[in-house]
Amino acid sequence: MPATVLLLGLVLVAATTDLLRHKIYNWTTYPGIVAAMVLNAAGLGVNLAERGRVDLWQGVVGFLACGFLMLVCYVLFKVGGGDVKLIAMLGAFLGPEGGIKAMLWTFVLGGCLGLIVLIWRMGPVRITTRAFRQITHTLRLRRWSPLTVEEREQLQPPLFLAPCALAAVVIVRFGLV
Repeated sequence: MPATVLLLGLVLVAATTDLLRHKIYNWTTYPGIVAAMVLNAAGLGVNLAERGRVDLWQGVVGFLACGFLMLVCYVLFKVGGGDVKLIAMLGAFLGPEGGIKAMLWTFVLGGCLGLIVLIWRMGPVRITTRAFRQITHTLRLRRWSPLTVEEREQLQPPLFLAPCALAAVVIVRFGLV
């Protein structure tokens, strides 16, 4: 139970700073990673319903697996460095299976949130019209026509992954799905 409370507290702090300042601070993630390892070594790791308590080995493997996958996302998809460390921390607390589940839920929820923000900003009619225009233009020319700088900027709303990670931790830890 102490590991769950600490994990939820750390992710709540990260979600708050992500929403307010669009930044996840090292003073949240680094001590969280160390605390997860200490709690796992002491036998007080997070108790996952389907797997039991996370031990030190699972914490290390979860940290490395989630950290590596997020590092790939950092290089290929411009995910923020704070997000990388946050998801690696989740892996340290939840182990490899729970950490990867939480990471995937974070991405699913983040994608849904990004789509909602996009629809809110542009409106469903405008998005549908532009998509239809782009598809017909592409079919007519038989090649993809590049988007303008303005169109690209509108399609890139800021994503806040830490609040999505908070929801993902709750889903994974309490087995809600």
